[in-house]
Amino acid sequence: MLKKNFRRTLASILLPLSVALTSVGGAAGADAATPRTAAAVSIQNDVFWKDTSGTPIYSQGGGVLKVGSTYYWYGAKYNGAVSYAGNPAGGKNSDTSLSAITIYSSTDLANWKFEGNALTGADLGGGWVGRIGVARNPNTGKFVLVSQLDSGLVFATSSTPNGRFTRAGTQSSISGVSTGMSGDQSVFTDDDGKAYLIYSNKSGRSHLYVSTLRASDFLQVDPAKNVYNSSAGGREGNIMFKYGGTYYFCSSDLHGWNASHTYCISAKNIMGPYSAEFVLQGTDADFSHVTQTGLAFTVTGSQGSFVVFGGDRWSDFAGNGIGYNDWVPVTFNGSTPVFHSLNQWTVDASSGTWSAGRGNNYVLNPSAEADRVAQNDLAGWTTTGGAVNSNKLGGHTGRWAFAQSSSSAYNASRYQNISLPNGTYTLSAWVKSSGGQKKATVFAKNFGGSELSASISQSLGSWTKVSVSGIAVTNGSIQVGVFSDANAGNWVNVDDFSLAQTG
Repeated sequence: MLKKNFRRTLASILLPLSVALTSVGGAAGADAATPRTAAAVSIQNDVFWKDTSGTPIYSQGGGVLKVGSTYYWYGAKYNGAVSYAGNPAGGKNSDTSLSAITIYSSTDLANWKFEGNALTGADLGGGWVGRIGVARNPNTGKFVLVSQLDSGLVFATSSTPNGRFTRAGTQSSISGVSTGMSGDQSVFTDDDGKAYLIYSNKSGRSHLYVSTLRASDFLQVDPAKNVYNSSAGGREGNIMFKYGGTYYFCSSDLHGWNASHTYCISAKNIMGPYSAEFVLQGTDADFSHVTQTGLAFTVTGSQGSFVVFGGDRWSDFAGNGIGYNDWVPVTFNGSTPVFHSLNQWTVDASSGTWSAGRGNNYVLNPSAEADRVAQNDLAGWTTTGGAVNSNKLGGHTGRWAFAQSSSSAYNASRYQNISLPNGTYTLSAWVKSSGGQKKATVFAKNFGGSELSASISQSLGSWTKVSVSGIAVTNGSIQVGVFSDANAGNWVNVDDFSLAQTG
């Protein structure tokens, strides 16, 4: 897999979404400089988000619709999400029962007000509900909600985007689909107000489709247009965004709830023909910031525009780290979309600009959560010493941690080379260690100065935070990682790397 792409990620600060009170710059393109904005708000990933009243946000497998200057976010509140957020250390669960389809609103994309429930589980009669989207029909003026409901689709309407929705119909099959019904789906509204279902087929999911919603009322999915067939496994988490007159149809691997590369096809006409499939640039080193494709929408302002990629983490059902919602900006290098894997970033929705936040955690896949299975080579990292390096269940946070161990004496490292702005940084990590190694360190080097490290060759029976401060980067790059020169039976576990700028 490609591991050299430049990305900017940010410090894993366990805070809810908050307002940044200082002025920040924006970036409308992949590396473009834009005028400074008066103020911006901060989006913090890798945490459980909270709404403006301080209550946890529960919105998974949903979509965002902009009405005027307000963004409305619709998604599923699963009962298992509530119990997991209350006790993530208890591990993932299988409770996919629906509490409600929720509605949140925001004008700045960071501070979300809970508007109420569009529908409850009782309204829908139980069963699997997910992959929710809303569009406004220009003929009826109604806001139409489309969702999966068990093996079919359900439609509901409301006269307002934040009102209670009324169930308005179901659909058990879509003409032209190989298996008769959609797999994972989303709703996309084009510039002309036409709305489309973007989906793969149920069971197998190797066929990708676009269908219009019935123009008169959006209460039916029209016959399918098969726009692409995957030859390398199925695709799910299907989303669409449009930029510069080009449509991008993006999906994940068929991994269930787990993190994945993001795969895209593009076309000038929504019905095709579409390009060959490509991996969205920036999603390879940490598998789309340890998420599955969930939603996408374009932010356009007075100074620029970009796409918001909303990744579903599904930590309740997959254990992929902390948090359910991880949103990052997607910009464009010509017609090539670029995913910025950020832990925290600032956005000014009115100007259409964004920037990396002050506390960058520049480490990708810092908690060993991206790979989803036990293995030696982990996304974003390079190793020496072979199978001595692995991942291990039972992290400081999430499910996994980095591990080095062997029944024989060994010399091994796991490291990451990072491009970043010059400045002063602190490297930290959480560690357990058997102790007894000739040398074992969390280290930083190749930054324009002598190597700096924290020793972890002492016995550390519980998770302990170690730090290396005052790292003066002068050459725009750094290598960070863990190293062991160990005796037989020695081991270290490392989790939650952080590399944050302090000056």
